Amino acid sequence: MQKTNPTIHVDGQEIPFKVGQTIMDAALAAKVYIPHLCHYPGLTPHGNCKLCMVDIGNKNVTACTTAAVAGQQIRNNTETLNAARKTVTQMLFIEGDHICPSCEKTGNCKLQAMAYYLGMLDNHFPQFYPRREMDASHATILLDRSRCILCDLCVRASREVDGKNVFAIAGRSTNAHLIVNSPSGKLGDSNIQTDDLAAHICPVGAILIKEQGYDVPIGQRIYDQQTIRDVGLNEAIPEKQGNHHD
Repeated sequence: MQKTNPTIHVDGQEIPFKVGQTIMDAALAAKVYIPHLCHYPGLTPHGNCKLCMVDIGNKNVTACTTAAVAGQQIRNNTETLNAARKTVTQMLFIEGDHICPSCEKTGNCKLQAMAYYLGMLDNHFPQFYPRREMDASHATILLDRSRCILCDLCVRASREVDGKNVFAIAGRSTNAHLIVNSPSGKLGDSNIQTDDLAAHICPVGAILIKEQGYDVPIGQRIYDQQTIRDVGLNEAIPEKQGNHHD
């Protein structure tokens, strides 16, 4: 007799899970969307962005780092949680240089797509962001820290998939910033390559491939065609990236 998997409930929907899976893992496998920006299937979860907060017994936890436990009653798509998610998204916008009409990432940007998904109509808070260094030292990759949302995805992708250690987050609170692990601190002196996952995983416009702007016309980009929910339910690390070392 085949043993059935244990289950959790998300907004009343019963979802099976495998022991060791997080709530996020189980939900995505069942095609149940929990909003997120810093989570990416296959990478170690860190819970940086806090958008995936869900309610379990009147306690908020990050779905990407919380283990699924049989019998959990989880609330995800509620007015209160979505209002908090919208506030977090608004804060991310005002803490960086996210002027969508002038950004070449528009239409391909997860932060922008999340704002649409959550019904964000304005920034709500006064604009505030520190001046952050732009690094154009690499021949093919541009690093614009003013757009970085500290999701840590490039850090984890470089370490866990590319087999390198190009990026790290340094500092705390408002002083937190993305650094490059090279002797000079410049991207041009690192071993990142254009085909590395770390060069493509950025959800905003902080890491861009040079001389490829607007290859896909506005109106035909990822989130012009699909919602962030649709994309989030089908993401996976591309097999072609593989692990490679320099």
